[in-house]
Amino acid sequence: CFGFPLSIFFIVINEFCERFSYYGMKAVLTLYFTRFLHWEDNFATAIYHTFVALCYLTPILGAIIADSWLGKFKTILYLSIVYAIGQTVLSVGSINDLTDHNQDGSPDAIAVNIALSMVGLVLIALGTGGIKPCVSAFGGDQFEEDQEKQRSTFFSLFYLSINAGSLLSTLVTPSIRASECGIHTKQECYPLAFGVPAVLMAVALVVFVIGSKMYKKVKPQGNVMLEVSKCIGFAIKNRFRHRSKKFPKREHWLDWASEKYDKRLIAQIKMVLRVLFLYIPLPMFWAVFDQQGSRWTLQATSMDGDFGFQIQPDQMQIVNPILIVIMVPVVDSLVYPLIKKCKLNFTPLKKMTVGMFLGSMAFVAAALVQVQIDNSYPVFPAAGQAQIKLINLGAVPATVQFQPKLQSVDVAPNMETSYMTFETSKLQSLDIISANQNKTELLKLLQKHRYTLAFKQGPMYIDSNLVKDNVTSKPQDGKSLVRFINNFNVTINVTMDNKNFGELDPLSVSNYSVIQNPGWSYTISASVPHTCTVGSKEFGYGGAYTISLDNCVENKLIITHFEDIAPNTVHMAWQIPQYFLLTCAEVLFSVTGLEFSYSQAPSNMKSVLQAGWLLTVAVGNIIVLIVAGASAIQKQWAEYVLFAALLLVVCVIFAIMASFYTYIDPNEIEAQFNKEEKEEDKKEQDSNEKEAENDSQL
Repeated sequence: CFGFPLSIFFIVINEFCERFSYYGMKAVLTLYFTRFLHWEDNFATAIYHTFVALCYLTPILGAIIADSWLGKFKTILYLSIVYAIGQTVLSVGSINDLTDHNQDGSPDAIAVNIALSMVGLVLIALGTGGIKPCVSAFGGDQFEEDQEKQRSTFFSLFYLSINAGSLLSTLVTPSIRASECGIHTKQECYPLAFGVPAVLMAVALVVFVIGSKMYKKVKPQGNVMLEVSKCIGFAIKNRFRHRSKKFPKREHWLDWASEKYDKRLIAQIKMVLRVLFLYIPLPMFWAVFDQQGSRWTLQATSMDGDFGFQIQPDQMQIVNPILIVIMVPVVDSLVYPLIKKCKLNFTPLKKMTVGMFLGSMAFVAAALVQVQIDNSYPVFPAAGQAQIKLINLGAVPATVQFQPKLQSVDVAPNMETSYMTFETSKLQSLDIISANQNKTELLKLLQKHRYTLAFKQGPMYIDSNLVKDNVTSKPQDGKSLVRFINNFNVTINVTMDNKNFGELDPLSVSNYSVIQNPGWSYTISASVPHTCTVGSKEFGYGGAYTISLDNCVENKLIITHFEDIAPNTVHMAWQIPQYFLLTCAEVLFSVTGLEFSYSQAPSNMKSVLQAGWLLTVAVGNIIVLIVAGASAIQKQWAEYVLFAALLLVVCVIFAIMASFYTYIDPNEIEAQFNKEEKEEDKKEQDSNEKEAENDSQL
């Protein structure tokens, strides 16, 4: 079809569906841990990076299985089945109603959900990692030797399908996750958010199987990684046997393998080891890079995502693939040629060093954003302190005096004050003075708590109600809190959409209730005794509100909004600079790193370098889970600074290592070996001919 083997279209579609499945699931994973399984941030981060590390360790296993045992087709087929089962198990494990027998909205046996989720993630890691090294190589196998141009176009289409799957899924699955579903109670829809990737993985499997009769299936030819491992192992063992001083030293420790392995293989492994030595500092970059899906997503939950439409915290990850698609051609066609015109020797290793530096700066930017977020948080009372907020629900102004002579505050009608902090040992009472009336309220406040005093002037006396707020921190995960206060003179029943707040006596206050989707508008109803309704204004993300129900005019409820805790004020757009810096770092580091690695190793050793590269990603994620699990750092901005400093130190070390590296041309070395082999073959042929001539003379 258009000069291409028909089979490759099935492979490209399969890759698109598989990448949609993986990135879609991964996008919502951190919030699933924190919001559904209710794990704290550090533990959720550790498990997330354990999963990613496993996804980058299993490709080595997949490559060995494909090259040494099953072949690429069967490896992809069998591990795709494992993959699809894993996605399905994860989706089932996220069903809230699975063990919610008492229908209260919380699983009665959360351990069942956790167990299913972990089994699902392990199967997914085996599946996605196992097929990762096989699919692109299997696609390349479909072409004949004279189809080099078509093969190159296929790889472009292949990587386009990866980016398309990543972009689309990162946009779609967080939106599905933010919707509500459930049998008994409506909550964030994780079963569907994981279910859609599971369906896409099943589609990928079906598409791959449909094309099975068209594929060219190359038989397993042995895995070079095993051969390399055996050669290195033999060299070490042989060197240990001959450790006595009576044995002469050899130029390189790998030369001790020359008794069993030919010189060409040993020379090739030497070239590979020179590159792998440079890989040692690289995991630190991946430790920083892969926190987009964990720490940066958690950071976004404390930010304002209003872009005229609501962006979900886990959708901010889409900035990276969008910038990659834009920046790779820009850098290749504009930046690098400009640097070359300036006659600067911008070698691959220098590009990687600059990439590391930019990665470090990305985390400095993240730290600065985190400081702004922390500064926007409310200050809660410390030990020995309490806070009081005043709400005047009356029609005349009032003055409140805190005794003994601590502070005096004027409160206008239908207005509130901010929270005021007092030492609990000093504050004894307060006096409310409104018009010609006066009321004294004796106080016995608990330390570390917030209180709200609602009051209004009546015909004969001042009515007041002091309530404990029962909120000790800013609402998490971008959710908001709302409560109602009855400003009618009769008992009323209050509802907001399907949520019933119960009956409220005059001036009494309901408990706070969670608003799952603060960006929505809700219908507030009050029975007084006839029903009055009004639409609420949109609530801010991460805020807490008190709504005063004041009056009913022609069945329209008159309400007043009071802000107890300010919503998220730092905009998500402030994350774009850190994403931009990290994407620049990725273009310079990752793309250049693979290009450099492949240029410095023989063609038959590229799979060894790919395995080493993936291993650096896995180790980088292990570094994050160690830091997240063992760090005693309390402030998130300080952890960002720590990672930035570590990467900067590693950047300097890598720059020093790179300065001692000498670039080689593996093709020249290969040609030299070919020349020597031909000379040896010619000598052997001449020798054989001479022996034959002597034999004939005899």
